[in-house]
Amino acid sequence: MPIPTLGGSPGSPPPVVRTERNRGGGVKAALIGGLVGAIVAGGLTSAALWNRGTGSVSASSVAAPSQPNVTIAGESLDIQSLLDKVGPSVVSIHTGTRNGDAAGSGVVISADGVVLTNAHVIEDAEVIEVDFADGRTAEARVLGKVVDNDVAVVKAEGLDAPVIPAELGVSGDLRVGDSVVAIGNALNLGDEPSVTTGIVSATGRSIQAPSGSSLDDLIQTDAAINPGNSGGPLINAAGQVVGINTAILADAQNIGFALSIDSIRGIVEDLAAGRQAENAKPVLGVETVNVTGISPQVAQRYGVTSTTGAFIQKVSPGSGAEAAGLQEGDVVVAIDGKRIRSSADVGQAVRAKQPGDTMELTWERQGQEQTGTAMLGSR
Repeated sequence: MPIPTLGGSPGSPPPVVRTERNRGGGVKAALIGGLVGAIVAGGLTSAALWNRGTGSVSASSVAAPSQPNVTIAGESLDIQSLLDKVGPSVVSIHTGTRNGDAAGSGVVISADGVVLTNAHVIEDAEVIEVDFADGRTAEARVLGKVVDNDVAVVKAEGLDAPVIPAELGVSGDLRVGDSVVAIGNALNLGDEPSVTTGIVSATGRSIQAPSGSSLDDLIQTDAAINPGNSGGPLINAAGQVVGINTAILADAQNIGFALSIDSIRGIVEDLAAGRQAENAKPVLGVETVNVTGISPQVAQRYGVTSTTGAFIQKVSPGSGAEAAGLQEGDVVVAIDGKRIRSSADVGQAVRAKQPGDTMELTWERQGQEQTGTAMLGSR
């Protein structure tokens, strides 16, 4: 698994990080390194964290400033109007670690200075500073993080006046081809955030993070995302945050990924409230491969006749899959009436549900079609 992209001094091209394909056909990706500056080792270059006075300010209960309404004229994006609405809510995050200084991005989610970012942006941070769009800088403390989901929430301390929170949208409303805008501290280039535009290239993507965990329900976009963009918002045409920029594929052209806001909303709410995040993921209890990938000998052994679907290699004891009647050698061909063409389709169908939900399964066994209902477990 490649090391996360953390190198690259401000103003220089981001370093190339190779990606690889795993045996199941999924793509392993490198996190974009919300940390532009990084460990001064292994050939990576550290970016300097410039001196800034944080000052001493007191908290205030003054109501939050309101955001201007945004109107999108015609069919093209009114980028300036979007920036007028969202720009005040985008922050730069600078961290100090034992290995050097680094920078990333974040987005304000409450008027008292609570900021949403990626967990890898604040990884190993001993000091966290947040630069707000109005010129203020404040030290921040971590309210909580869930590394497996690459989500972190920090709170700026001692603000003397409220900051402007962003409006969170509904990522489930996105369609492939919708216009989106990525905003953030790309390459730590300066005081103003970088802005790039593009479209939603795909939804429901999954990648394997360097930590080994799976990041699911991602938004794929061709809006340019670079080191330092980590933790910054991906916004829709209404100026609502629909994703948090988190990863790129360095061996590809214009392929970036953002955490969909719907998939992390509950985690963010828990962390911001000081609660332990509910991080249970739904589990069917099967290990599958594409039926097209099995050998003729295996197909003959299990009497497989289907040319598409997900071949079951293993069923976990006590799982919903076992209770539904699935066995090794079965081929899942439909879930909830939707055709299953590959192993990835099974994973996507499961991720779209919650632990405790049920799904209607259709599978082939020895050339005969069978059906059953499985209740999803959790992990």
